[in-house]
Amino acid sequence: MTTENRVSVQLKGLRKVYGEAVALADFSLDIAPGELVALLGPSGCGKTTALRILAGLDTDHQGQIIVNGKDIASVPANKRNMGMVFQAYSLFPTMTVLENVAYGLRVRKVDKEKRNKKAQELLDLVGLGEMGARLGHQLSGGQQQRVALARALAIQPNVLLLDEPLSALDAQVRTQLRDEIKRIQVEVGTTTLFVTHDQEEAMAIADRVGVMRHGVLEQCAPPQEVYLNPANVKVAKFVGAMNLMPAQVLSSDTLKIYGQSVALRGSSTTSAKEPLALVRPEQLSLTMAKTQGAASATVFNLTFLGPLTRISVRMNADARTLFVSMPSAAALEFVAGSLVDVQIHASSVLLDA
Repeated sequence: MTTENRVSVQLKGLRKVYGEAVALADFSLDIAPGELVALLGPSGCGKTTALRILAGLDTDHQGQIIVNGKDIASVPANKRNMGMVFQAYSLFPTMTVLENVAYGLRVRKVDKEKRNKKAQELLDLVGLGEMGARLGHQLSGGQQQRVALARALAIQPNVLLLDEPLSALDAQVRTQLRDEIKRIQVEVGTTTLFVTHDQEEAMAIADRVGVMRHGVLEQCAPPQEVYLNPANVKVAKFVGAMNLMPAQVLSSDTLKIYGQSVALRGSSTTSAKEPLALVRPEQLSLTMAKTQGAASATVFNLTFLGPLTRISVRMNADARTLFVSMPSAAALEFVAGSLVDVQIHASSVLLDA
């Protein structure tokens, strides 16, 4: 099953103000036909505001909303042909699952046989093909959200909008449904905007991740690029765990961190007397040490996380706490009190602004 006409979406120069609070500031985003873009950020960063503007639920704003080359800013929400799935499942309690999925087609005057056939196809797609006769309250939370997704897709929307659709579910169900949403989106091919505050969710599901902060889109790129090559310090600090390590600027492109030379990404513009470099826990490794050196540390805690173990160490040079993430099998030789050397394996790092 594929969408016949995949559409492009362009949000240009969106600005939205609530009183004195700026929710969006010159926000622009291009979504390619069939692409899934996730907007990631903390509460209040403007990600849901952008989605509501695209949906037509918020019209008091500046900027353009272009879908397939046409500006739809003046088109009412019910004429935009967009499917929406929210955190709340919002199923009609007196309707069966099949009737819930077919509801949008019923409103569009599609005859009963055709709409029921389409609804059944979508229930099959989301793995609920045998549950069409049940009522919503007879399903689990994850199953209800699958029904909500099927209902949104039934009208063959130009754009699918997902606003924190998994946040009300427990962790295991959330992971399973996240993978299902990605599978279904790829199979159907609908251009999709996904809003979440969950980093792992965004990284797992999106073709590109847009990191937002205070109404500004700081970076929009494939997940690997956002994580490995953050556009700036704000993105680097928000996405994933980060160590702040004291650095000495040796040249325009080289730092010294605990006696080790590391390439500087970008140019050094910091005015800090004691600049800090940003290094991820998995960019560090440990080896047992017999004597203390510039990079020596003492292990004081190990946290087993299944395939990975997070090791907390205290640098002997300055008592700074660092976190090292490594395969659990390799972490077996370390115990609290071990004297270790810390090696940096980052190809380049950013300096904290």
